[in-house]
Amino acid sequence: MSFSKSVLTLSITAVFTTSIWADDQTNSAQVSSFQAHTAQQPQQLETIKVTAHPLVRSDKDFGEVDETVSREKLQQAGTTIGEALKDELGVYSNSFGSGSSRPVIRGQDGARVKVTQNATESMDVSSLSPDHAVTVDPQLAQKVEVIRGPSTLLYGAGSVGGLVNVVDTKIPTVMPENSYEGNVGVRYNSGNDEKLGHAGVTLGLGSNVALRVEGLKREANDYITPNYSVIEDHGDHTHTIKERRVGNTFSESDNVNVGLSWIGERGFAGVSYSNRQDKYGLPGHSHEYESCHPHGDHLHCGGHDDHDHSDEHEHSAHDEHDHDHSGAGPWIDMKTERYDFRSELNEPFAGFKKLRAQASYTDYQHDEIEGSEAMTTFESKAYEGRIELVHNPIAQWEGVWGVQASQQKLDISGEEAIFAPNKTQKYSLFGLEHRQFGDVHVELGTRFDHQKIEIDSKQKNYDGNAISVSGAANWEFKPDYTLSLSASHQQRLPTAQELYSNGGHFATNTYELGNENLDKEKSNNVELGLHYEGDQLSYHVHVYHNWFDHYIYAKTLDQYENFRLIEYRQADAKFYGTEAEVAYQWNDTYNTSLFGDYVRGKIEDENAPRVPAGRLGTRVKADFDEHWSGSAEYYHVFNQDKFAAYEAETKGYNMVNVGVAYKYPLSGKQEANVFFNANNLLDETVYEHTSFLANIPQIGRNFVVGVNYKF
Repeated sequence: MSFSKSVLTLSITAVFTTSIWADDQTNSAQVSSFQAHTAQQPQQLETIKVTAHPLVRSDKDFGEVDETVSREKLQQAGTTIGEALKDELGVYSNSFGSGSSRPVIRGQDGARVKVTQNATESMDVSSLSPDHAVTVDPQLAQKVEVIRGPSTLLYGAGSVGGLVNVVDTKIPTVMPENSYEGNVGVRYNSGNDEKLGHAGVTLGLGSNVALRVEGLKREANDYITPNYSVIEDHGDHTHTIKERRVGNTFSESDNVNVGLSWIGERGFAGVSYSNRQDKYGLPGHSHEYESCHPHGDHLHCGGHDDHDHSDEHEHSAHDEHDHDHSGAGPWIDMKTERYDFRSELNEPFAGFKKLRAQASYTDYQHDEIEGSEAMTTFESKAYEGRIELVHNPIAQWEGVWGVQASQQKLDISGEEAIFAPNKTQKYSLFGLEHRQFGDVHVELGTRFDHQKIEIDSKQKNYDGNAISVSGAANWEFKPDYTLSLSASHQQRLPTAQELYSNGGHFATNTYELGNENLDKEKSNNVELGLHYEGDQLSYHVHVYHNWFDHYIYAKTLDQYENFRLIEYRQADAKFYGTEAEVAYQWNDTYNTSLFGDYVRGKIEDENAPRVPAGRLGTRVKADFDEHWSGSAEYYHVFNQDKFAAYEAETKGYNMVNVGVAYKYPLSGKQEANVFFNANNLLDETVYEHTSFLANIPQIGRNFVVGVNYKF
């Protein structure tokens, strides 16, 4: 049986069972209620909230949601997923200009931090390189969840720090009140002249059919940053130029989603079509090292002989702010089309509470363009399907079990084709169970993965299995106090990039060498938390430690100027850190909090690359009345002086952000919300150690004003 047929099989059950709903009549209250799995499930979060303990069950079948960012917050946040989440505890961003960024969680990024869309993979190529955008738009999301603990095994293994799940509304799951509902919003950012508009409407077509149409358009210029200069090389001399804007950081985005659902008394079944097109610049991208190639463990660049660069990493790029200054520079032209099917059925058959099925097909392409010519093209065609069953209690144990399958065909052509065309297939079985023992809540998770990679070259194909297990206990040892402990053993299988790379990658200024002999990565992980939730005072403290065997990482072997030779290798590694927040509600108006996070990463006896520095800050929130609200925050990011070989120390900075919002209820369900935010009010020069562009500053002082209208 072909793989595409195998994926389709995962969703046939849900398609078939929709026939039994034919005589059902829509009941919005019942549809809403079946989404709760137990009477103890917490209510939907409306604002950013760090949960009281790591075992709070969400609407993702007992999923542990540590942070939830609401739609209201997202509409005022960054337009890429990394930027939207970078202020959450334990989360940073590895931004690459303003067109692309991924979240960095507890020092982990790339393939170790999955970004899912309604629990399914985004199926783009963002994990291959930080200059590749994640094709999930937080501006159109209903909410974004940062999930940790045993629940991560529902969606994938290896995300030891956590994973990000974006929940959207492109497939309606309930009928709109009074046959319609919608939203429209606009905003402007002074720091990059960003103009963004989004709109969406859900229409009830009869008593059982709902149509959702939504879209977004964004245009932004190169962003402004303080104290920035570039060096122009004129051959016989160089010239330093003061710049107001960071060149080649423009971005444009167009996004359209259309979804149609049949909604009955016991569930729904729906399909959607998404079309996204992005154009954005690649700052720091340079082709001056095209002649560089490896000689063993050393680089040879044109007339440059093999050499010893053991001390070159001591030079700090922040001292001169070097970056290639060549007009508009290279840029990415990206287009992706995605088709989704989702279905949920309450009480599908005896012994089970819910059946959930999903399937998707994604057709992705992006061109890396210089001038008017596409120098490199990435093409990806991917299928994915999954089925989950939530069972009735068995000896007081409740849980969910499921299967998942995916296939991605990836073809890279052009000058940066760092590996041959390949096909990755994955099959997975996963489960999560939980039970209450007096004052202790226990949660257990497991996942089995089989992965096969076929490479269109003389390199050997990959075939491997991985087994991961996880457990957590949550003890309410006295009223309002909770002690939590979670532990896991996780295994991650290597990616095609880690196995087969052999070529220059000029966005990150690297020559990448893969390793066909990589073994699966293994980690043992422990986290301890203490939590208190009082009427006025609350606090949450987490400490964690991750031990890795066969940790897969890109080891820098040599460097010529700003160009590095890297090879994927394996070694023992450890990451450990802490996150804490204490808050006090002074009265009905004011809430103040102190927060901080810190992570340390070591690979054998060396510092791990691109690990964020510690952060400490305070925040004030105020609800003045039913209309007016405000916030102010200050945090300090410390110097990162524990850097890896061939990296440089990254200076710390102070960040001050303030905001005010006015909410104006109109007739019926209509509501208008006007907001004004001042970000980086001190106009600090900000460098991100987590970014491959750690020598290019981030956006300076900027003011954001916007209006959102719900109807």
